[in-house]
Amino acid sequence: MLKSLVKMLPPIRRIIEERDSLREAFAGGSANADSPYDDEANISARVVSGDHRGVIGGLWDEVGQLQHDFLVAHGLQPTHRLLDVGCGSLRGGIHFIPYLNSGNYWGVDINSSLIEAGWNEELRKANLQDRQPREQLVCLKDFEFQLLNEKFEFAIALSVFTHLNFNKIRRCLTRLAPVMERGGKFFATFFEVQTQQNSEEPIPHDPGGVVTFSCRDPFHYRFEDFQHAISGLPLTVRHHGEWGHPRNQKMLEFEVVRCCVSYRD
Repeated sequence: MLKSLVKMLPPIRRIIEERDSLREAFAGGSANADSPYDDEANISARVVSGDHRGVIGGLWDEVGQLQHDFLVAHGLQPTHRLLDVGCGSLRGGIHFIPYLNSGNYWGVDINSSLIEAGWNEELRKANLQDRQPREQLVCLKDFEFQLLNEKFEFAIALSVFTHLNFNKIRRCLTRLAPVMERGGKFFATFFEVQTQQNSEEPIPHDPGGVVTFSCRDPFHYRFEDFQHAISGLPLTVRHHGEWGHPRNQKMLEFEVVRCCVSYRD
């Protein structure tokens, strides 16, 4: 009886609902994980079951083409080198690889099973394996971009910051800047908190119906958070905002304003 009454109290009921949702999202995963994408065993199991498209969010054709068209509209040329951060099973890669000169696409992801599915399933089916060096699809666990031994004019992180806490976003930016050419552009999507919204409350986003949170995946941020994230880094950040994403993710543009030889944690 008392338990039922407690659940009826709005603040406590919301906390209980969020707790139960969190338990469900991380069922079988690591207690230290920030995101279900950190649960490599679960991701691999879904890939083995044939769900390599669904596990990265679906919308395969729509979002793959959307990100390609957006980068081309903002200056991506076939001669540019592109780094796809969080490339997954190559939802974007199957569009970028035939557009770029052969060898100009690099994809990195924390889950090797997704990369393998992209290579063995998607690129093979699209007859693109001959255009893409396999060694340029790399599993990186902690944004160790320096291991690629390359400099990039463009980079993109589609639906990556939406799964990262603030410190990991800062780490990504810190480690990305040294591998970007001066004037290089890095585009990243995020779920935005509007000025009139309380960032500590769960926030629904339409279209798409995604509900985001301040302290767990999927994360939301204010634009000012990214201005803070680039403090001390050779980067500027611009708010592109709306760009047609079907789940209402907004777009950021980071630009490298001076050369950065190395990063320091």
